[in-house]
Amino acid sequence: MVDLTEVQKELKKVIAVYPDFPKKGILFEDILPIFQNPDVFRIMIDALKDHVKPLAPTVIVGLDARGFLFGPTLALELGVSFVPVRKEGKLAGEVYRAVYQKEYGEDVFCLQKSAINKGDKVVIVDDIIATGGSAAAAGQLVTEAGGIVSEYVFLMELLFLNGREKLNAPVFTLMGGQE
Repeated sequence: MVDLTEVQKELKKVIAVYPDFPKKGILFEDILPIFQNPDVFRIMIDALKDHVKPLAPTVIVGLDARGFLFGPTLALELGVSFVPVRKEGKLAGEVYRAVYQKEYGEDVFCLQKSAINKGDKVVIVDDIIATGGSAAAAGQLVTEAGGIVSEYVFLMELLFLNGREKLNAPVFTLMGGQE
């Protein structure tokens, strides 16, 4: 079993912080350096696997785009399938669509109709939960496809935006939240 306090310390060492990006007043925490350090990436995946495994998911759903960075590896480690939720126009074939509000506008997420089976137990992963709009849209898509959202898993959370209140299942945040 992985010690979450140690995992958080190691992640904080490599996450880069950029004030006023992408616009003034925002403190952007860049997770990309995690993937440049195989040891830290392994620690993160092990922590997520330890947390998610007891949920017995059959599918990991990763959100466009940073959920794609660790979602497939987590799915592989758990021996389950990975399904991407993508922005409109990026998936072939028939799709379910969900419109959602972002911090600064509106967007559309899509899920291929053949990707999730009725009764699949799904864990939805992404890098950060802010307003909860994109995660809620993914949950709506999973439910529409017949899947059951077991949990939402994020690396970080912006607590002051109350995004978890929009979600229809428990939320786990590996790094805790920022006020």
